[in-house]
Amino acid sequence: MALDRPVTLNSLGLPKTPANTRVVVAMSGGVDSSVVAAMLADEGYDVVGVTLQLYDHGAALAKKGACCAGRDIHDARRVAEAMGFPHYVLDYENVFKDAVIDEFADSYLAGATPVPCIRCNERVKFKDLLHTARDLDADCMATGHYIQRLQGPAKAELHQAADAARDQSYFLFSTTQDQLDFLRFPLGHLASKGDTRALAAKYGLPVADKPDSQDICFVPNGDYAAVIKKLRPEAADPGDIVDMAGNVLGQHDGVIHYTIGQRRGLGLGGLADPLYVVRLDPATRHVIVGPKDALSTRTIPVREINWLGDAPLTSRAEWPMAVKIRSTRAPREAILRPISETEALVELLHPEDGVSPGQACVFYDADGTRIFGGGWIWRGM
Repeated sequence: MALDRPVTLNSLGLPKTPANTRVVVAMSGGVDSSVVAAMLADEGYDVVGVTLQLYDHGAALAKKGACCAGRDIHDARRVAEAMGFPHYVLDYENVFKDAVIDEFADSYLAGATPVPCIRCNERVKFKDLLHTARDLDADCMATGHYIQRLQGPAKAELHQAADAARDQSYFLFSTTQDQLDFLRFPLGHLASKGDTRALAAKYGLPVADKPDSQDICFVPNGDYAAVIKKLRPEAADPGDIVDMAGNVLGQHDGVIHYTIGQRRGLGLGGLADPLYVVRLDPATRHVIVGPKDALSTRTIPVREINWLGDAPLTSRAEWPMAVKIRSTRAPREAILRPISETEALVELLHPEDGVSPGQACVFYDADGTRIFGGGWIWRGM
């Protein structure tokens, strides 16, 4: 009786030769996704590049530093031509406005601090674009994100990037298990961005020296208030700056100009102790300020949880975790207490300042690199 031969997997973990493996690469026009496409094409994969037009080209061409501008679409096309694989531009402008931009504006109007890049990954790139990839008979979809997909004993797992400085796990916590099974992140294991640029030079890519994007793609120069004012003119209505007892201390020209934890730019001179924005109340148009200790939070309510653990979230009364509530802060020790499959209370072992509704709370293995998902902070405590 013949013995079963071991299955040979290609570099993407699929039991096919590269030539018989179709990969859709989400190309932003930047160096990261360009290197992914070039690397896979060089390995002999059947690469199809796809770039999303997320907003008006004319407006996009006039600004720099964003990931989805018209110049970037042009750059993605140039890379595809240089490496000899097909490239398509899909018009997702209406989808992007409905799924990302409108919620961004409404969240600010409601006094929250939204993270639109997460919603874009969740509702556009890893949803509609992923469906398009499947419609193109792709075996998987690859992106230039710095995060790792590792095969665990039970299923594919999401892990932090090898380069902690480039890790993008905070922005990808809402990746579902079904999506993770289909996605690939070929750059997650690289030690530094320098390695990526070296690969771009190796392949002779026209974007090898292109600067990294910095801004949210639809927010020119980081001016959130200007974008929201254009979308929701009522957001600039003036109101009062009040203390925690409701006493009026000054006036403001729109709650959209303020964020939780803000100290500078309040226009409240002559005070003995500094004051910080501790809450926003759009209904009364109040910016509430208080001392720094009023920002301190230990209990965080989280909803819309995406859980990537091996056992169900509610199978335990509590989960020791490390959590991150801002992309720029390291994970902090916490206890996750499930309320339902999609809601939980997160208790921080050490208080955190500046926790705001609208931010993400991402769950990490307290002793490793695995991401167990996360959820959205939905009200202040």
